[in-house]
Amino acid sequence: MRGPGRRDRGSASVEFLGFLPVLLLVALAGVQLGLAAYTAAQAGTAARAAARTGDPGAARAAVSGWLSPQVRADYGDGWVRMTVTVPVPSVLPGIRFVDPVTRSATMPRD
Repeated sequence: MRGPGRRDRGSASVEFLGFLPVLLLVALAGVQLGLAAYTAAQAGTAARAAARTGDPGAARAAVSGWLSPQVRADYGDGWVRMTVTVPVPSVLPGIRFVDPVTRSATMPRD
């Protein structure tokens, strides 16, 4: 007579292989959400830096080098508003999951 559980030998490995794509998808989604949050923080920082100085170039200098912000400047009577749009990088090249992030900041102008 064979011992109990002999037929189940190796079934945990097969079950893990079946669950692995789901685990990978959840991990990639977590990384993508982290990238989106980081990009939003960078866009906000860039908008404030550019509005504080009144120079759109300050926005480009304020973000990480691997992000490519677009800056729009609006000047009014005694104020400046900088709007920064940054595309969210994707964990899978060629596939865009999240829309670009836009942040604005308005500061008094001297």
